Amino acid sequence: MKAERLSRRGICVVIPTYNNATTVRDVVSRTLQQCHDVIVVNDGCTDGTADILATIEGITVVTLPRNKGKGAALKAGFRKALAMGFAYAITLDADGQHYPEDIPLMLEANIKHPGALLVGERKGLDAQERSGGSKFANAFSNFWFCVQTGQRLRDTQTGFRLYPLKKLYGLCMLTSRYEAELELLVFSAWHGVNLVSVPINVYYPPREERVSHFRPAYDFTRIFILNTCLCFLALGYGLPLALLRLLRRAVYTIYSLLFFLVWTLLFLLPASAAVVLFTRDSKRRTWRLHRLLCFVGKLVMLWHGIPGVKRRMNNPQGENYERPAMVICNHQSPLDLMAMLAQSPRLTLLTNDWVWHSPFFGFAVRHAEYYPVSDGIDSILPKLRSLVERDYSIAIYPEGTRSSDCSIQRFRKGAFHIARELKLDIIPLIECAPGHCLPKGGKYLRRGFFHVHVDERIPYERYMEAGEDKDIASWFRQYYERRYAEISDALDQKA
Repeated sequence: MKAERLSRRGICVVIPTYNNATTVRDVVSRTLQQCHDVIVVNDGCTDGTADILATIEGITVVTLPRNKGKGAALKAGFRKALAMGFAYAITLDADGQHYPEDIPLMLEANIKHPGALLVGERKGLDAQERSGGSKFANAFSNFWFCVQTGQRLRDTQTGFRLYPLKKLYGLCMLTSRYEAELELLVFSAWHGVNLVSVPINVYYPPREERVSHFRPAYDFTRIFILNTCLCFLALGYGLPLALLRLLRRAVYTIYSLLFFLVWTLLFLLPASAAVVLFTRDSKRRTWRLHRLLCFVGKLVMLWHGIPGVKRRMNNPQGENYERPAMVICNHQSPLDLMAMLAQSPRLTLLTNDWVWHSPFFGFAVRHAEYYPVSDGIDSILPKLRSLVERDYSIAIYPEGTRSSDCSIQRFRKGAFHIARELKLDIIPLIECAPGHCLPKGGKYLRRGFFHVHVDERIPYERYMEAGEDKDIASWFRQYYERRYAEISDALDQKA
């Protein structure tokens, strides 16, 4: 199951090796048990490693004619992974220090932090028997990484990482040897790639069994020269990039807010007041207000109301909402409301109190026969029945509140009780990633994508087989967890 999820998300494993004949078979075999897509880079091995790799089925081997160093091996592995269509690459060393069984930890973190560069933080590192040079190298690297990026990582020397291949900056300038991994971290941080530490296990064999290609004097000199260069680059390249990124985020947020305020205050409020004032027929008034709200939703979602966010609304079944249904949707972000409004003027939303009393669109919402869930199901059910008889669909967020981490939360049974009472089909809307663009409690708009997928209508008779209201709610939550994983995996692989 985990291996299938890795493949679906476009994740492979890259293992660079140089003269690890005693450990490489075990490491690669254990890795294949976790992931089906394994690329091993033979960095000019001279100890029989190549013969061992030739006997292992199911792996892709990239061979460098002579030893060029870990940086060159990683570069070759990443380029091969990109050519094979992968979006992410997990790297681990072939010396047996890392546990391939920790690969699922990287998968879980990747699902939670799509697009991030995940850095394995070796647990209990201080308690391990290591040389003084190794301890100094890690502390030295951690310090200068903080100086150069303004970010703190406790383990910048770990080789167990997950790289977003399409966000690898500085790859063409990558140094060829041991210090390359630090360079990748620094360039990624400068370009705003999210860096996330993931606790992992580590094994240090007895000193007599260790295979190390670290040359203290030579490699420390290379690291010192690299850090000197990176410090100068931080001032002329990294810092300006960070300031530009902050400015862009502020501009995007202000623009989006002004866009929303202008269209609601200068268009929606006057237009809805005119409709209420000059339309005497209540049914026609409701329909016109629904069209106004749908228009504003489409302005924000489909035009230029959310800069820096790639938006897509996918409706493969061609659902037109002409037959009344209960429309349910997962809830991640304040942007969700605009996505729901943009679906069709045939939708009536059950809202939270803040939407009902909003100074921007509350007037239109109240007169359009949207209802707050706080009124109670028994109170609003007759009103909803009247709307269904006029061919409107009912839309609701069954989670009740926005998710803080984009996960699917517990579904409340109220939505399914209404669907049961009104004998409505259920149309699932699945939103992916708006919580990363504007998370719950967030103040600034982030770059990303916002995908809305309209799933196939589920007939009343089908979901009634699940049982009572709470059973139906549980069934739909499991349905959403499965479909959200499938859709988000496909999107993350393309991103």
